[in-house]
Amino acid sequence: MSGSIRGWIFALLSLTGTGSVLAQAAPPPGTPPVAELGAGMYRIAAEVADTFQARQRGLMQRRSMPLNHGMVFVFPEDAIHCMWMKNTYLPLSVAFIDADGGLINIADMQPQTEDSHCAAAPARFALEMNLGWFAARGIGPGARLRGFDRLPPAR
Repeated sequence: MSGSIRGWIFALLSLTGTGSVLAQAAPPPGTPPVAELGAGMYRIAAEVADTFQARQRGLMQRRSMPLNHGMVFVFPEDAIHCMWMKNTYLPLSVAFIDADGGLINIADMQPQTEDSHCAAAPARFALEMNLGWFAARGIGPGARLRGFDRLPPAR
């Protein structure tokens, strides 16, 4: 690639901010696979926690999470699942979702606490996003989310 073309691409990436977005979007090494989910007009890149170990670890020890990224917990059965924030440094909102992608309820969770935040009805999934993500987009109970039918089963 010639120097002028490289310079033009660099300038374009700098102006659009794409270069920094691409660097930010990659999850830390050793993280679970990522699935594309949807809520309203928003796309979500969600790390998939479909094993017991991945669900136990969750987002522990993370210091930041890019915008529109989260973690989806895939449970083996519909139940009143609960989440907590032990060893988790990010403030998060968790949405409990039924097997058909219906949003049951959302709970806001503060870092480094052991309070239980539970589904209001039997849920198959939990989706953790940065604190306030759902509220800022007007997404609440009763909303239908996309992509959950393509997630792997819990292992």
